[in-house]
Amino acid sequence: MVEITYQMVLSTVQTISLAIGIFYYLTIMRNNQRNQQLTLETRQAQLFMGLYQSLSSRDFIEAEFTLWKIKMKSAEDMNNLMKNKEEYIAWNTYATYYEGIGVLVREGLVDIRIVSLLISGMITQFWEQYKDMIMDCRRVLKYERFLIEVEYLYDRLMEYRRQHPEVNISNPHWFGDGIKQEQ
Repeated sequence: MVEITYQMVLSTVQTISLAIGIFYYLTIMRNNQRNQQLTLETRQAQLFMGLYQSLSSRDFIEAEFTLWKIKMKSAEDMNNLMKNKEEYIAWNTYATYYEGIGVLVREGLVDIRIVSLLISGMITQFWEQYKDMIMDCRRVLKYERFLIEVEYLYDRLMEYRRQHPEVNISNPHWFGDGIKQEQ
């Protein structure tokens, strides 16, 4: 028969205690990771909703209405735009807004999937409407970073569009002439 000694009991208790401690530690760590992920997701959602709420503000809607009328293809057109305060404010409102979203996407603070679901049409319309002018401003002003984050954002949206055709990212073609039917 096996004789149970004090040393065996102590060793068994120590082993069981160590196993319980490890299990408890792993459980706590897993819960902390889940809580951190939930906190991050909540903060990202709050950040994006704050950005998205700006789009429904009266100032943003008025800027959009003005933006529809603006046609620019060159740095000279941009220079002329800066002489009209209302038009410049409208254009700059959208340009800097999309530039900011581009930075947030680049830094991983806002997921391109969310941007694509909510405002992809507006971004593609803006970039396609003003791409020639932006590129000309970069060349003429020798400022290669001029709206580089808008271009980055547009490129990520197009990449996401290729990878997820079910999202149906498209350009609504409505700036300037009201709502048009695709042909």
